[in-house]
Amino acid sequence: MSCAELSLLIDKSIPLVTKSLNHLIEMGLVVEQGYAPSSGGRRPLMYAVKSDRLYIVTVAMDQLSTRIVTIDLLNNYITPVEIIELKLLNNPNSLNSLTSIISEHISKFNLDKEKLIGIGIGMPGFVNINEGVNYTYLDAGDKSLTGRIFEATGIPVFIDNDSSLIALSELKFGVAKSIKDVMVINLSWGIGLGMIINGQLFRGHSGFAGEFSHIPITEEGALCSCGKQGCLEAEASLLAVAEKALEGIKNGRISSFQGFSERSKVDAGDALMDVANRGDQFAVELLSEAAYKIGRGLSILIHIMNPKAIVISGRGVKVGKLLLAPIQQALNKYCIPRLASETEIIISEIGFDAELVGAAILVMENFHKEN
Repeated sequence: MSCAELSLLIDKSIPLVTKSLNHLIEMGLVVEQGYAPSSGGRRPLMYAVKSDRLYIVTVAMDQLSTRIVTIDLLNNYITPVEIIELKLLNNPNSLNSLTSIISEHISKFNLDKEKLIGIGIGMPGFVNINEGVNYTYLDAGDKSLTGRIFEATGIPVFIDNDSSLIALSELKFGVAKSIKDVMVINLSWGIGLGMIINGQLFRGHSGFAGEFSHIPITEEGALCSCGKQGCLEAEASLLAVAEKALEGIKNGRISSFQGFSERSKVDAGDALMDVANRGDQFAVELLSEAAYKIGRGLSILIHIMNPKAIVISGRGVKVGKLLLAPIQQALNKYCIPRLASETEIIISEIGFDAELVGAAILVMENFHKEN
């Protein structure tokens, strides 16, 4: 950006912005990028952050696995993405395991802690971002979750709900940059929702808005983790689909989805999507059934929120093209046509990286804060 653009963006005078930029250049945080293309007048000098001056450790968690990577200030990965199986439900050692994963990642890649400005973590559950607590998983006892990890690493830690961070990434780098009212569906082992209203991430009164996964879509059905029957998550999440696939194979269904046992639902879920993309009839059937149920849930969301767009994100983008038709079929059946016709269903272009990107944004937005 140019000095004038920065001045307008942060509502500070051009002399003050110029002085600040020169100071940041001296510190090695900002570099001159040359002059902008000519538009008829004097070409402005452009500035950018120095990408390799500071780094962020970003962590994306779901109920069964954790991904971790370190990125620079231009969202480039400077380490490989590590994927570690880590079960959260009924696991009293989950926080210690997470802390070890982060510490080992920093040590393994010889990361300079002086350059690490923060650790951003996305996780499922009821997350209080101000207190650094997850009321569903990763019990930290009488301390905050962020405080415990900070004590182990010495690096500021910031946490948020995984679906909120996926929506945040869409707001900053995805479709929601140009659309004010967007609902972002996090289709993974659960089904989350991030809500962008009037160009802002909406959290609700207690910060827990978007519990889309627990809306009832049937009076019967599988028992959900919340203790109720018929929740969307228990019927249509990737974990529910993987479990149905494993059960079907046991009962003699013919499919190229073979060789996966109950002990590895992560592998089973990923394999199911792979064979579905190759046209396996049983896998496509299961995913289409789940997508139809998701579409039924989305019809409720559309009636209440009237969004301009609904973005399908998370692990499920891998089979996004297979999901669109049955979702639309359900909307045609359950949604008022005037509302449904004005809501576009979009597969995220950021894809499965959205939570990792969102966790990095979280750190940058809290750059001035400490644990």
